[in-house]
Amino acid sequence: MDRIFVQPKRRKGVRGALALGLSALLIAAGLGGATAAAAVDYSQNATSLNATQAQFSFTPATPARYVDIHYTGVPGVGQQNVRMTDNGGTWRHTVGSLAAGTVLDYWFTYEKNGPQYDTPHFGYTHGGSGTTVASPTFDPPGGSYPSARSVTLSSATAGATIRYTVDGSTPTASSTVYTGPITVSASSTVSAIALKSGSANSPVASASYTIGSTQATCPAQAEVPDFGPNVRIFDPGMSASSIQAKLDADFNAQKDTLTAQFTERRYAHLFKPGVYNGIHDNVGYYTSVAGLGQNPGDVVINGDVTVDAFNESDKGVALQNFWRSAENLAVVPSSGATRWAVAQAAPFRRMDIRGGLDLFPASYGFASGGYTADSKVSGKTASISQQQWYTRDSSYGSWEGGVWNMVFSGTSGAPANTFPNPPETTLGTTPVSRDVPYLYVDGGGKYRVFLPSLRTNASGPSWANGGTQGSSLPMSQFYVVKAGDTASSINNALSQGCNLFFTPGVYHLNQTLNVTKANTVVLGVGYPTLVPDNGVDAMKVADVDGVRLKGLLFDAGTTNSQSLLTVGQAGSAANHSANPTTVQDVFFRIGGQIAGKATNSLIVNSRDTIIDHIWAWRADHGNAGTYGWTVNTGDTGVVVNGDNVLATGLFVEHYQKYQVIWNGQNGRTIFFQNEIPYDVPDQAGWKSPNGLNGYAAYKVGDNVNTHEAWGLGSYCFFNDNPAVNLYHAFEVPNRSGVRFHNMVTVSLNYKGTITHVINDAGAVTPPDTRPSNLVSYP
Repeated sequence: MDRIFVQPKRRKGVRGALALGLSALLIAAGLGGATAAAAVDYSQNATSLNATQAQFSFTPATPARYVDIHYTGVPGVGQQNVRMTDNGGTWRHTVGSLAAGTVLDYWFTYEKNGPQYDTPHFGYTHGGSGTTVASPTFDPPGGSYPSARSVTLSSATAGATIRYTVDGSTPTASSTVYTGPITVSASSTVSAIALKSGSANSPVASASYTIGSTQATCPAQAEVPDFGPNVRIFDPGMSASSIQAKLDADFNAQKDTLTAQFTERRYAHLFKPGVYNGIHDNVGYYTSVAGLGQNPGDVVINGDVTVDAFNESDKGVALQNFWRSAENLAVVPSSGATRWAVAQAAPFRRMDIRGGLDLFPASYGFASGGYTADSKVSGKTASISQQQWYTRDSSYGSWEGGVWNMVFSGTSGAPANTFPNPPETTLGTTPVSRDVPYLYVDGGGKYRVFLPSLRTNASGPSWANGGTQGSSLPMSQFYVVKAGDTASSINNALSQGCNLFFTPGVYHLNQTLNVTKANTVVLGVGYPTLVPDNGVDAMKVADVDGVRLKGLLFDAGTTNSQSLLTVGQAGSAANHSANPTTVQDVFFRIGGQIAGKATNSLIVNSRDTIIDHIWAWRADHGNAGTYGWTVNTGDTGVVVNGDNVLATGLFVEHYQKYQVIWNGQNGRTIFFQNEIPYDVPDQAGWKSPNGLNGYAAYKVGDNVNTHEAWGLGSYCFFNDNPAVNLYHAFEVPNRSGVRFHNMVTVSLNYKGTITHVINDAGAVTPPDTRPSNLVSYP
């Protein structure tokens, strides 16, 4: 973000009626819906009317304003998405052009008290039983085992045949027939499908097995480690004054936007379980604040954890409040509301706010955030002057505000789906999520890292009903990376099977860090920064199950790297749906601190990867000599080649070509924030390969058949040459399976223009920093 913007008029929380005309396609890829048992939320059935027609019925337990049916399988017709007809509380739709044996896959989207929800997929066979075979189950379930395992497959549908694969490919009716237990002697993924004549095939089920513990060979590390000089550990037995003195000293060192934004100092404030009274932690640059309890309520701060426009030079705005975080705490705000007025790379996770939450500066100046996940706010959350915000799997007492792009998934108390007026996009659930690994202290005073379980169709905080589900690892299986460590020592720890815990600091790498073992955890606190030297790629992750990356900042070195982080080798095809790799609170920077260069920041080749809150940023400001069109060069922020990749909270800014290139099939994005580069020197030198002006912010590959995205914003500020134009912000193939919802473009301070929102659709950006909105495409 730059420093000078015209602030749109603040909204006062007026919401308007629910926009019933939003696209019925919103859930067509399985997003946005809370899956509920029929007896609780709805009942549904499909009935044959005659030789060529069937009637589908849906009766919600709570009256719905609309119900949509989505179905595939009609011969010669693609996916259909239809608003059903209400008949006294039961919604109906008749499907024709059927023949005996025609198999339909169908599901519903329905409104319930504001947000909309989706059901699971159902199967109907015309002239048959109309049932779907139950998915195969695995015994033992997927996981890590010290030696080979005999795996039994079964289906609850009597008489069903199971076919399976063990190479990560999707099973079909011609795959190997299951006749007895399968011996899994090496790490692999078993995928299976169940079939029965006259019924619809089951959904594919998968289980990943890691044979031979990757952690057992890690030389034993300390269970109460030395975290080094930049980690502050507080306990309730310390006096409030001594704690406050340390917090204040760190804040004074890290608060100034002009002098601390590109410092190499980094800190973590960690609070052991207990109650802390009168504590006020103002959070500056490169500072992580976190509780060391297993759940947020284990650490209670009666006081404040605050980010504001702290400095006179900020002039009341929070556009550069980057690189700071709060996690795993309960806060009882001293003034009734916690203030978290941040821009990018400032996650607010696993927080229990017992009061209100203000996401804007006390001055009501502009802010450019932001991200919340797995949190609860008992009172009102107010965004007011925030440009955009994404909330995942949380709970709000209420919500107020919206400037351009506010997105919610799996969040109770979220506003209704009203984009663009106000600009709120609400999905009932998050399709797949897994919260971050985190450090905690057990009852014996030893440190462990908790690993939350994978959730599907999640809604609300993972800890809301008795604690987060998952497992944990002792710190004895983590190599603690501190000052003095080199790429060689870190790679040695990885090769021995250790997980990594990065402490605050800046780490120069003269060789690539190679994460090769399944289920490896790489966890950082206090914004540990990895700088590749001599043009090496900073980190590569093998195409294995269950790697978790969290809390890292990749800062490009002065010799160009091809990629800062690569997940999976090119051509990776293994199925990781049961245990995906997660990239969470991982940030990328090219320039600003040093004159960095990297062709790509993040490349994702592995299937099923979850990208959960990243900010990839080519700097538009910073230390002298570290930024400029020919100085901090970077083509693309994110390249996705793997299939079935999900991005929740994707922030990508200022790259010189396409900001995001998505080549994988079945990709999904919930919330995208982007700025086009400010420093394009001229139009003639900035044209995409198709000859159009500029490079789209988000390009879906020409060969992609299925892709869907919700809540996307792209802004231009061609400060160096306001005559520059971008033809469109989003570039996608014109196929029925490629669908975009709730998009916005803005010309900041009317520096240049964006002609269309997506392809040739959507109006040119208007003057006065006003948005051009488009509800759906196609």
